[in-house]
Amino acid sequence: MESKSREWMQCKKNDPRYKIGVKQFIEFAFSQKNVKDVVPCPCVKCNNERRKCRDEIELDLLKFGIVKSYTRWLRHGESIIDQTTHNNIINESNEFQEHEHDEMLDMLHEAFGVPIENYVEGERNKVSEGGDPKDAAEAFYKLMGDLELELYPGCKQFSKLSFLVKLFHIKCLTGISDKSLEMVLNLFKEALPKDNTLPESYYEAEKIIKNLSLKSIKIDACPNNCILFWKEHADANECVKCHSSRWKKNEPSSESSTSQSKPKKIPSKTMRYFPLIPRLQRIFMSTKTAASMRWHSDERVDDPDGVMRHPADSKAWKSFDEQYPTFASEPRNVRFGLASDGFSPFRNGHIPHSTWPVVLIPYNLPPWLCMKQQSFILSMLIPGPKGPKDKIDVYLQPLIEELKLLWEVGVETYDASKKENFRMFASLLWTISDYPAYGDLSGWSTGGAVGCPSCNSDTCSRWLSNGGKHCYMGHRRFLPMSHMWRYDGSTFDGKQELRPKPKQLSGEELLQQSFDTP
Repeated sequence: MESKSREWMQCKKNDPRYKIGVKQFIEFAFSQKNVKDVVPCPCVKCNNERRKCRDEIELDLLKFGIVKSYTRWLRHGESIIDQTTHNNIINESNEFQEHEHDEMLDMLHEAFGVPIENYVEGERNKVSEGGDPKDAAEAFYKLMGDLELELYPGCKQFSKLSFLVKLFHIKCLTGISDKSLEMVLNLFKEALPKDNTLPESYYEAEKIIKNLSLKSIKIDACPNNCILFWKEHADANECVKCHSSRWKKNEPSSESSTSQSKPKKIPSKTMRYFPLIPRLQRIFMSTKTAASMRWHSDERVDDPDGVMRHPADSKAWKSFDEQYPTFASEPRNVRFGLASDGFSPFRNGHIPHSTWPVVLIPYNLPPWLCMKQQSFILSMLIPGPKGPKDKIDVYLQPLIEELKLLWEVGVETYDASKKENFRMFASLLWTISDYPAYGDLSGWSTGGAVGCPSCNSDTCSRWLSNGGKHCYMGHRRFLPMSHMWRYDGSTFDGKQELRPKPKQLSGEELLQQSFDTP
């Protein structure tokens, strides 16, 4: 029976519709096969726990009423899923499968950086503008084939690609090891029908998933952090400054000495760099994130109370817009913050090791997204065992080169939300770090006699011979000239403070100062 005919169950007992409904229920209950003289009574008092005859059930239902939540008459022979519900479930399942397929298809197109309408079967050479177009086209159409390939014959819910993507998604969220995932993969391989399409090993599965990811670049570095072995030094075997060897010194084993092949050279230090431009282009290739990159301009509201709710409300952002109106005229131009600090990747704190990640934060996103982990852009991993200190600028060279390109020239980018191309520019507005890392990033030593970057060379410091370090006592200079603490020498160092606060240097003066420093 259709659910419409059960509206009587919600009516009052004296309602004529309720009385008619009771008769319909009794006819239905006693018309089922294998029903003899008694069936469970669904009245409020019995609640299907007592079995009664036809007349008793009718009397109880008219006297006490029916259990209103008993809309599916399972205790009286009704099927768990009627034909209408079955059709709805089938339709919902088909819609879910189509939705999953469309999402996976969108992910493929976003991964290869070209809008969907540009993919034509006869134009496989135009899949990617960067790198080798034929290789990119081959990878794309191979993934398309895996997307259309059923996990096993008759499986409509998962394709080979969608199942592997979900499996690796679980790996990323839970942090399980490669070995554990391979064991799970082997278990699925045995549990599914023999003609399933799952890869034979974790290595083969990883090769399929890697085609979706953005590649990183390995750049060898001098063990003393002098130079990077790239560009004009890409083929050098030693550092041009300290003449340290680029390679580790490996003593040849007995096996390698007998073999004719040369032993493989292992670099002393290798930095992993993640190119920025393709990652920014992928953000705009996704319809889900491209619109969010314009939030600061399209949806943010300037509140008259002056409360800063987004970096776009800050004075630095607004001053930047006034100074560079052409950049500000395009809300999709990206504004970054850069954060960096060292950490030990080992659980044992006794191992002295410091790996430095450099992370970029796109502040175009709304405040509930820009500081989420999935919004961070990992730019590079600077290896240990010691931090780069003031030579971090050596490792930042590839990033600086890309940032200069994004500032001066820009790159052609497709906006999936507006379905149009635009020239994207980017700017680095802020750095985020603790005080020691601030000294490394700025190039100004945050320790010693002139350790204050605000006071600069006019830092008021005093060496503590017993403590073996500098202390800074010139903080009264920042008070108003009429403040009583300026003239209270006995409470402080015995002297009155009559000097004005240090002069704040301009950007040009700071830049010139960095050039003058040897």
